[in-house]
Amino acid sequence: MQNYIAEISKRKDLLFYLVKSGLKAEHRNSYLGYFWWLLDPLLNVVVYYFLVSVILGRGGENYAVFLVIGLIAWRWISTTVNTSAKSIMKYSSIINQVYLPKSIFPFAFTFTQLANFAFGLIVVAIFLAVYGIIPGWQVVYLPIIILVQLVFLIALSLLFAYITVFVRDIDYVLTHLTRILFYSSPIIWEGSRLPDEYRWIVDVNPIAIIINSYRDILMYQTTPDLFGLLIIGGISVVACVAILFYYSKNEHKIIKAL
Repeated sequence: MQNYIAEISKRKDLLFYLVKSGLKAEHRNSYLGYFWWLLDPLLNVVVYYFLVSVILGRGGENYAVFLVIGLIAWRWISTTVNTSAKSIMKYSSIINQVYLPKSIFPFAFTFTQLANFAFGLIVVAIFLAVYGIIPGWQVVYLPIIILVQLVFLIALSLLFAYITVFVRDIDYVLTHLTRILFYSSPIIWEGSRLPDEYRWIVDVNPIAIIINSYRDILMYQTTPDLFGLLIIGGISVVACVAILFYYSKNEHKIIKAL
């Protein structure tokens, strides 16, 4: 296990290159180029705001800010899960020629989407400024929430990237799974509106805890659910260690499956 982690650290230049090339490839052939990093989340907010607030007449005070925070955080989750699941498959030609720690590829895709999330935070800041919302001192928790979400996504990326090598249909399952998670998490709706008998869906949902934590510190000037974040972070760290250990013992199976 220590040798495997040491091997990953030796490949940090490759990891940086994969992240950099992934960012360039996303909008390489688009007319607006990197501007899509800001425009894409903004358009998502406009679409859902029009649907929920204008057509359905739902939402509430500062709903646009509520919506943009949820969608930006969710965008990092959904894009990371869907892209990292195919990360090892995408670089199968390289893997078959040169020895590399296979886990480096889901790592790279997760950090690539972290960079996109950083641009999404610029959109969040714009909305906060437009609506005159000034975060309080609780904004100091922002790096902690981002770190918890990052570790959580790394665990998911490592898991799904490995499974996809052997079960190719998981890619189709993830499409429906992410859709279910989207509508079962308080991204476009408020968790407090659920009946009491269904409130547990939000209480035990790690995605809900993470997204609500962003809203707590950015919108409501309150302390986030630190206990919930601690549980998510702790389980994610243990999961990462366990999955990396499994990678170190079973990477030869990946080569055979490819």
